Amino acid sequence: MEKYFEINKNNQNIRCKLYYDKRHSIEKVVLYGHGFAGHKDNGAAQKFADRVLSKYKGVAVLIFNLPCHGDDVKKKMVLQDCMTYIETVIAYIRSELHSEKIYSYATSFGGYLVLKYISEHENPFAKIALRCPAVNMADVLTGTIMKSDELEMLIKGKNVQVGFDRKIEINRQFLTDLEESDIQKIDYLDFADDILILHGTKDEVVPFEAVEKFAENNLIEFIPVENADHRFQNPACMELATKKVLEFFAF
Repeated sequence: MEKYFEINKNNQNIRCKLYYDKRHSIEKVVLYGHGFAGHKDNGAAQKFADRVLSKYKGVAVLIFNLPCHGDDVKKKMVLQDCMTYIETVIAYIRSELHSEKIYSYATSFGGYLVLKYISEHENPFAKIALRCPAVNMADVLTGTIMKSDELEMLIKGKNVQVGFDRKIEINRQFLTDLEESDIQKIDYLDFADDILILHGTKDEVVPFEAVEKFAENNLIEFIPVENADHRFQNPACMELATKKVLEFFAF
């Protein structure tokens, strides 16, 4: 089943989507993190949830809109709001879904946010799987997501609309916050055993080499997926990713 709902807490309005099997109580929750300019009706998240629900009892998948993404009500993109959203959703899972066993599966910008979150808070996740995480998010934003004229406007202090299928309005402060929150400079060795990273060798958005180096520096298991692009649009590549993630979670 699919359920849309909102979390209204701490002056936040977080719009969520829950995939679950009503025949079973929810014992474990996978918190799915979408990428920049993504949203809660993420096709990859739905396919992953379908696989989880067909194979495991008592496991649900929850995805929510990041600030300013999808039909979220915020208009100003603030990095700290992303941290607040994650914290609020985790608290909801514990208090309302009554699940202490939480896993994270996140991609691209969502992966960056998960890594930033666990470096600043107590790690709430039993396991973390990241697909093409934007560990160098500031560089990805300016070098891949944004066009040169958009970056020029941003540097001059103007707000710009950036993204792929959808556009997100950002300002210079958002870029500054990303530059100051460079997770490549953080030591994740204490978390390494509970993290898995998969990355496509033909990723056109987040450089393969940057993520491979990040994984090596932190002794994180790293699986290169041959010929996969950023979105893993090749069904065989996505099937491999799903298989590896579920094996890693070991529900």
